[in-house]
Amino acid sequence: MSERPAVRLAAVAKRYPMHTPRGRLHSLKGALLHGELWRARQVGQGFLALQGVDLEIGHGETFAVIGPNGSGKSTLLKLVAGILRPTTGAVEVDGRVTALIELGAGFHPEISGRDNAIINGMMLGLSRAEVLHRLPEIVEFSGIGPFLDEPVKTYSSGMYVRLGFAVAVAVEPDVLVVDEILAVGDEAFAHRCLDRIARLQRRGTAILLVSHDLGLVEQLAQRALYLRGGAPVMTAPAGVAVARYRSDVAGEEAGAGEPAGSARRWGNGAVTLDAVELVDGAGRPLRLLASGESAAVRIAYTVRVPQEDFVFGVAINREDGSHVFGSNT
Repeated sequence: MSERPAVRLAAVAKRYPMHTPRGRLHSLKGALLHGELWRARQVGQGFLALQGVDLEIGHGETFAVIGPNGSGKSTLLKLVAGILRPTTGAVEVDGRVTALIELGAGFHPEISGRDNAIINGMMLGLSRAEVLHRLPEIVEFSGIGPFLDEPVKTYSSGMYVRLGFAVAVAVEPDVLVVDEILAVGDEAFAHRCLDRIARLQRRGTAILLVSHDLGLVEQLAQRALYLRGGAPVMTAPAGVAVARYRSDVAGEEAGAGEPAGSARRWGNGAVTLDAVELVDGAGRPLRLLASGESAAVRIAYTVRVPQEDFVFGVAINREDGSHVFGSNT
């Protein structure tokens, strides 16, 4: 295995040009009238999307990039994948890199999944014979067998992702760059992805991933870079970086909680719930519960008809309705 890092970024910054319509017109006009084409590229200071990034990722390491939307995560991935070039600094990749960053990128909508798989495999460095040899594995992993010869414009977003990931991992890259790998797809595909990632890790593939699923980051990554506003906050073991990010988010949201909406009630009214709240160890109401903190549920109720026994139950659901936890007395 190479002693060089799989990925190295040194003092990397990326600035995107920003031109107003009027500025763009004057820039083009000046360039055409005065032959100063070089000046057209200097109008406007632009938007600094990423700055001050220094990191090394080893072969076989899984490295995550976390942070809020607009913090520069996707820009960093595109720099490593070679889609973008840094404004300043250096990006070095040791070996073959494959990237899954934008849904359907590299697929031609009018041709079949089979032909797209072959073309993409060849673009990623395999010969046609090698792609054809691995095609059965690609088809099995993606699960799109019945639709393999249909134009990909008829595919769902999940089918796009499954085929793209299947081709990318079949190439057995030295560096795999992935943006929100499990954001699209069913549970069975998610398990196949995790199994394949584990196989790539054992093979020595460096994996650079972006995900808003912080639990997944802690599960897969050894280290993580926490970005905010285009600048690094910290590079640390994944659990440490995730804890810092969660703490920052909790601090921003503290005191911003809104009262719960009107209660949904059912039953015959013999017993009614008057209030339900979270309290800390001292019995003080909590508006926000940070990860790792302890809390109790305090329930106030009124009994209108004598009862022999009570059973109180509590369920915790995510905003999307997914059940997280439940318990009763």
